[in-house]
Amino acid sequence: MSISIIIPTFNEATTIRELAASLAGLRDAAEIIVADGGSQDDTVGLARKCGLRVIEAPRGRGQQMNAAAKLATGDVLLFLHADTRLPDGALARIESALGDANVCGGNFSLVFEGNTREARLLTKLYPLLRLGGMCYGDSAIFVRRDVFERLGGYRDYPIFEDCDLYRRVKRVGRFVRLKACATTSSRRFEGRFIRTFALWSLMQTGYWLGANPNWLNRMYKPLR
Repeated sequence: MSISIIIPTFNEATTIRELAASLAGLRDAAEIIVADGGSQDDTVGLARKCGLRVIEAPRGRGQQMNAAAKLATGDVLLFLHADTRLPDGALARIESALGDANVCGGNFSLVFEGNTREARLLTKLYPLLRLGGMCYGDSAIFVRRDVFERLGGYRDYPIFEDCDLYRRVKRVGRFVRLKACATTSSRRFEGRFIRTFALWSLMQTGYWLGANPNWLNRMYKPLR
């Protein structure tokens, strides 16, 4: 079972070196593709200096990941955010989970990096989101390639494209959450937790109620 790791980026110059270092031990075991959406900083140059394969795609995480998926050769597609770090043995854990033919995809448990109040609170809250049918890309979503293609890949949503894919995969087969924890950044919440969390909660409620992600994106822009 071969795995392709797909990483959407936009202005990630501050994280790309650390990302490359975290993936160094996986380069012989997995195909790694960075899909850049027109970064205005040195993301692309730094990624290539670090030995990562980079493709350029129209901006939008869904479009970027779809573009990379078309070029990927793996039987499994693992979508990884630039500020998320995989747990030890991640690829073996994915292969083990997909040893069950009924499992179409999954993600990792998640902890937020650091000892700040925001990071600790987000780590506690994250598992509860799954109860509401939410699954975000920072938890490193993986899916069988044939299932991804059958579903038509990510929809061209500016936000909640990950939750949408999660819901559609679940209609096809099992979606599992692995116990091993990926680690992600809480940078968008640091220093403005109450305002950011309140706005994010409002957006989630809107999504649950069926609001168009294109409309919800107008609310998301201040969080970027």
